[in-house]
Amino acid sequence: MNLKSLQEKIKILNEKTKPHYKLYSQQEKEILTKTIKLNEEVGELCNDILSILKLQRRAKLEKFDKRNMYQEFADVVITTIQLASTAGVDIQRAVSDKLKKIEQRYLKEKR
Repeated sequence: MNLKSLQEKIKILNEKTKPHYKLYSQQEKEILTKTIKLNEEVGELCNDILSILKLQRRAKLEKFDKRNMYQEFADVVITTIQLASTAGVDIQRAVSDKLKKIEQRYLKEKR
């Protein structure tokens, strides 16, 4: 199969499986854009981690400044909190509940 025939098959598949989107509310648009932004910020953090491990190509390594990683971690945290707020999630409760769950699992494993 060549790429052209694959593209045609995928076009047919897309038509059969195409979701029926409704118009998004303003809140849904904000959640969607903040989710995409979070992925962008995580990607930037991943680039910095790859640079620290010297797994980036030379051109990126030459431009890399380790101090930037602090900003990238902050961007991920801030964008996550923004997304949670927009989605109506109480981030303090979510983190607290999750930490309790992790602690309980850890205690069970210790026994």
